Amino acid sequence: MFKNTLDNKRYYTLNYFYKTKFNSKVFKVSLNGGFTCPNKDGSKGTGGCIYCSPSGSGDFAGNIKDNLVKQFNEVRDIMLKKWPDAKYIAYFQANSNTYGPVEELKEKYESVINLPGVIGISIATRPDCFNKEIYDYIEELSKKTYLTIELGLQTIHEKTLNIINRGHTTKEFEECYYELKRRNINVIVHIINGLPGETKKDMIETAKYLNNLKVDGIKIHMLHVTKNTKLADMYEKEPFHILTKEEYIDIVISQLEYLDENIVIARITGDPVKEDLIEPQWLLKKFCVLNDIDKEMVKRDTYQGIKTSNK
Repeated sequence: MFKNTLDNKRYYTLNYFYKTKFNSKVFKVSLNGGFTCPNKDGSKGTGGCIYCSPSGSGDFAGNIKDNLVKQFNEVRDIMLKKWPDAKYIAYFQANSNTYGPVEELKEKYESVINLPGVIGISIATRPDCFNKEIYDYIEELSKKTYLTIELGLQTIHEKTLNIINRGHTTKEFEECYYELKRRNINVIVHIINGLPGETKKDMIETAKYLNNLKVDGIKIHMLHVTKNTKLADMYEKEPFHILTKEEYIDIVISQLEYLDENIVIARITGDPVKEDLIEPQWLLKKFCVLNDIDKEMVKRDTYQGIKTSNK
């Protein structure tokens, strides 16, 4: 059995990380803090990334019409039915959650970090949504609670970043990452497999790059085409190749092999909204994808870090 797991996975699961760190089941409570993004509001562009839903990747976050405490309590109460003894992490998920004045960030973050049972905060954002004042505050906040910054990269390839209207460069990502690590901030990086035009080699190069950076964790997503997005318009006009389930599994396993065994795999597939999903339909069967990754890793007799552990 791979050492960093409690359930025979061959990669370092987030569940294992939380249970060993906090000696408890921990779940994330997704929140919508009402933020936007620099490539939505016109400061860098409009419309956001081509795959981004109107909710700004916050389809499963709380109701933006409610205050954050109400959002938190409603999501928490649902999760508690499954895990009554769990602890919680407040997860600012929708859009870019460091994109605003520091006083606004303080008000929103600190409205939830001291709620009963909350042991940490996770903040999803972009590398171009920081300045010195925000870095200083994030560092201060990290001394009050268990803090993780979830930093969107998606790919290291500049051509693809332009295609998806990302609005920042790999260099900007790297500068932000190093500044956060200089301040001892935990960083999880988001990447997307199956972006238009990318090859298996391209996707593995992104994983290798993050391994060399020694990131704390990675979230691996599968690109999915959803209604009311620029990606959907592109796909309708000129359909591009969408990874099959088998291709996705093969690429993910290859990426895991190049990721050091101490990098937490915080996510290994996505959660599309069924009613909005155009392609790929196989992504709706999340547990089948997870199980098939496990089976294929056993079949190949491989595990996370196999291609880095002997170096």
